[in-house]
Amino acid sequence: MQDAGLGGVAVARSAVLVSDRESNDTTDVFRCLQLDSGKELWSLRYPAPGKLDYGNSSRATPLVVGDRVYLAGAHGQVHAVDLRTGRILWKKNLATEFSLQADLKWGYCASPLIAGGKLILYPGGAAAAIVAVEPDSGEIAWKSAGRPPAYGSLVTGKLGGIEQIVGHDAERLVGWEVATGRELWSVEPELPGDFNVPTPRIVNGQLLIATEGNGARLFSFGEQGRIVAKPAATFAQLAPGTHTPVVSEGRVFGIHDALYCLDLAKGLKPIWRGRDKAFQEHANLLVGSGRLLVITGEAELMLVDARADEYRVLGRQRVLADESGLLAHPALVGTRLYLRGSREIVCVELGEAKAAR
Repeated sequence: MQDAGLGGVAVARSAVLVSDRESNDTTDVFRCLQLDSGKELWSLRYPAPGKLDYGNSSRATPLVVGDRVYLAGAHGQVHAVDLRTGRILWKKNLATEFSLQADLKWGYCASPLIAGGKLILYPGGAAAAIVAVEPDSGEIAWKSAGRPPAYGSLVTGKLGGIEQIVGHDAERLVGWEVATGRELWSVEPELPGDFNVPTPRIVNGQLLIATEGNGARLFSFGEQGRIVAKPAATFAQLAPGTHTPVVSEGRVFGIHDALYCLDLAKGLKPIWRGRDKAFQEHANLLVGSGRLLVITGEAELMLVDARADEYRVLGRQRVLADESGLLAHPALVGTRLYLRGSREIVCVELGEAKAAR
């Protein structure tokens, strides 16, 4: 690995996909690694000059659909490639093709998304805020006018009986109809100025949002897929700058100066709060089967009881030495965690608590 990684790790079949950046800082690199050995199977390199805050490497997680993988760089380049060989099938430059008219100081961050059989991209042009393209050819299926993008990803699901795409633009929370791209609704936050980095969560027909300036909010939906502008529940203390909360078994887990466990059915009422120095900065969360895995910025793994009615750490272990800036979201396959540090990617066998580089 040449540069500190920001984009998430993706795993599909026998391949691990990870973003990188050449040491000259003018070239994006995406690497496909063999799942068991870490051997490089192929790489994609292309010129991507520019300068962004927090580095220039990709922020997006690769998307694998069948035999194709979609790779998005921070400067707007999108490539569809053959998963087996890395051969380019088609490519686009979102900033130039769709006339981005904003200064994205953190670059393009949204991961590619499949919705309604189309590939959804987020160029942020005035006439093409979001676009749907044919996954096999890159031909435009529809585009929707709007505002520049924020720094989170889009999500898709059924809300108010309508299949929607939901995400933040630079100023608002927005819902678009999957089939046409028509804007269905938008909500201005109570307090302006959020950078809108955390990604929304669709949970049981409701929408969970957490941002730095406005805290956590749970929105309900009415007829024709329209949002109820006043949140059904709020919790101001969970206000992460970059971290996206997770939901499991009716509980919300999120980090902002502490690890919070909130009751989804009781209006985001706190169940417990856990204090630890590891929760002062960015962390990634994975949850399932009654366990919460916290991956800290120093590459420490913390296993927390997700069903307990108090903060209970079951175990913790640091897996990368001298790591202080782990930001990339890992991938978990069975008992193996694929973790992208600042300078390397490792496969951690959680069952045996050892790492293989």
